[in-house]
Amino acid sequence: MHILDIAQNSIRAEATKIEIFINENEEKNLFTLSIKDNGFGMDEDFLAIVADPYTTTRTTRKVGLGVPLLKHSAEQSGGYIKVYSEKAVGTNIQAVFQFNHIDRPPLGDIAGTIILIAAANPEIEIKYIHQKNNKKYEFNTIEIKEVLGDIRINNPKIRNMLKELIQENLKEIYVI
Repeated sequence: MHILDIAQNSIRAEATKIEIFINENEEKNLFTLSIKDNGFGMDEDFLAIVADPYTTTRTTRKVGLGVPLLKHSAEQSGGYIKVYSEKAVGTNIQAVFQFNHIDRPPLGDIAGTIILIAAANPEIEIKYIHQKNNKKYEFNTIEIKEVLGDIRINNPKIRNMLKELIQENLKEIYVI
């Protein structure tokens, strides 16, 4: 849910490109999540308070829990977050977790999450890179759209096919 929530922030910031990078490094005992976009970005004043739950750019409510909850999850599992942002350039949120910590949240249905983001926002380039130790998988909607031609990425049959594609490729990086 952290990934979906932070990606939604990128979408609200009118990003045209979102990169989701997961690095599972068992040797260093680190699980790193990075979500980078080319949206509006944040000025220094907002960046300084972005982890405060009473900070939000939304006008419909007075709380913003995405970054604070991600920060809490990372810290609860022996990690931390770093947020880099520049106005009119974009934002990069990095969350680092202790890989083997009992409180590190499970990754969950990452294939479903990536496809949900891509299908709901077909105009946005979604790049997903998942690395586990020395194995790596990359998924990029630009490449997928080139292969699909006139077929839309949010077509239900295509969504299911792409979810299976990601799941199968992730199995490959988890094979010992």
